[in-house]
Amino acid sequence: MVTKFPLLFATALSLVQLARSAILTAPEQVAASKQYDFIIVGAGTAGCVIAARLTEDPSVKVLLIEAGVSDNGTQSDTINVPLLAGSGIGTMFDWNYTTTAQAGLNGRLIDYPRGFVLGGSSSINGMIYARGSSEEYDRLANVSGDAAWSWNNLKKYILKNERHTPPWNNRSNVGEYDPRVHGNGPLLTGLTPTVFEADKRVIRMTEDLPNQYPFNLDLNSGNGLGFGWLHTTVGDSARSTSASAYLHPALNSRSNLDLLLHTQVTRLVSTLGNHTFKGVQVAQSATAANYSFTAKKEVILSAGSVGTPHLLMLSGIGPSQQLQSVGIPPILDLPDVGANLQDQSILTLQWAVNGTTLSGFFSDPTAFGAALAQYAVNETGIAAGNTVVNTIGFMRWPNNSPVLTARDPAAGPNSPHFQFSFLETFYPNVGQVAPTTGNWLSVSVVVQSPTSHGSLNITSPSPFVHPTINPAFYTTLFDIRTAIHAIRTLISLLATPAWDGFILEPFLAVAALSTDDEIEAYIRTFADSLKHPTSTAKISKTTDTGGVVGPDLLVKGATGLRIVDASVLPSAVAGFPQAEVYIVAERAADLIKSAWSLT
Repeated sequence: MVTKFPLLFATALSLVQLARSAILTAPEQVAASKQYDFIIVGAGTAGCVIAARLTEDPSVKVLLIEAGVSDNGTQSDTINVPLLAGSGIGTMFDWNYTTTAQAGLNGRLIDYPRGFVLGGSSSINGMIYARGSSEEYDRLANVSGDAAWSWNNLKKYILKNERHTPPWNNRSNVGEYDPRVHGNGPLLTGLTPTVFEADKRVIRMTEDLPNQYPFNLDLNSGNGLGFGWLHTTVGDSARSTSASAYLHPALNSRSNLDLLLHTQVTRLVSTLGNHTFKGVQVAQSATAANYSFTAKKEVILSAGSVGTPHLLMLSGIGPSQQLQSVGIPPILDLPDVGANLQDQSILTLQWAVNGTTLSGFFSDPTAFGAALAQYAVNETGIAAGNTVVNTIGFMRWPNNSPVLTARDPAAGPNSPHFQFSFLETFYPNVGQVAPTTGNWLSVSVVVQSPTSHGSLNITSPSPFVHPTINPAFYTTLFDIRTAIHAIRTLISLLATPAWDGFILEPFLAVAALSTDDEIEAYIRTFADSLKHPTSTAKISKTTDTGGVVGPDLLVKGATGLRIVDASVLPSAVAGFPQAEVYIVAERAADLIKSAWSLT
């Protein structure tokens, strides 16, 4: 073919090739002469934000290293089609961690998914976008000693991150959210395209009993309590992730960002002796060759609440005695690395209902297949938007409850202790079998502000051996009492007039719950992880001897090393952690730019 515009065609082809050349699949593909200002470890929720924001300055060169796979390659529909949310767990897109035996859960081992893919856990999670209460961020400011982390001071980053979008069918969302608290950011969020009878009953309940079950117009407004419509990270008929919203646009338009896939950072390297960590060592397997790269300015850890503390310990940063026990020479003694692990537990209760839910759809392979076929043709229909969980409620113990006399673990009096989500199908707990007939409503119960603290521990100097993960579920009296109280509250809630004629009868296991002992047994038999680990490299004041990072997210006692992910959060969050991590990452990008006088 002969083009009339050879120079223009050659230039365009060159730009396409340059964009493609930024995506590398093996460390030897990185040019030996290539120098980077920043190396980011982990292309997850935070890492993609940092990479995209830093490379807005064309003078900056960034290497982003991801151990996992691409989000738009083989089997990518599993993680991108909204209807299939959760299907990536236990697959090639998952690190496939497992906890230690949980004493509070009858000794059960719990699967512990984390994203092994571009976008990290934002690519495999339940897609819920709930920022939590304003008090959550004010607590972050208080713990860190930096008022810039407070809700009011973070508002510009909140609006910079996210944008409300209409569902695929353009169903009106008027009266279901507050447009004033949503911005014009790259992350797309939205509400359900389909309203079910159960959703109407939730809203009717708030109208009947507004003092007991208040309506919350927008659970992303900073008001942390009440019942309302649930925002999910769905836009333009697909899951919106940190990869789709931040990383891919940057890769497609810039030449100063290199992405290295399928490559694990095995340790941080002290490049100038002492405690300066500006180098990384990488490998693709335990038997593969090692390669090293150096950052001129900083290494930024965004490997998550499991990966970040594990990598710190592999590098000699952490509790010295523990490192010595597995043959790792301690370089920097930071006892809180891997400590203070917090997570939130979840279990569901189910009721047969008089009305249409999605139970029949999910138990009918023909209908399910037809929905996916429709989506494949034009990205419409039930597969194109979140429909399973549309309404949610955040509640707390009464403020004068004796349970709170010792210490209230919530971020403040307007922050929740427990949460209910209303699922339009029979959602079985692990070990339960879903009925194949009838219409069912499930309600999940989450202990939102747990007091149990676990830990993450290294067991081998090999980076390819998983650490031990112990969330220590239900190891405090507060947590089990809160879960029991939440279940009793839920049973009372569904007995209010708004649910008359809809709720028929509980599932057999739920019908058997009467005494506190029976409810506690149900909890310990069926509770699972909500997959919200935090605090394994938590933030603290500059003057505090504890903690892992200071208010600037720089690792204490080290030079050239910063952490930006959920591991720095001081405790389990009042909302869903992906929203808070996005906001933290947006501000962290500005902190880094300011530190190095970048535009």
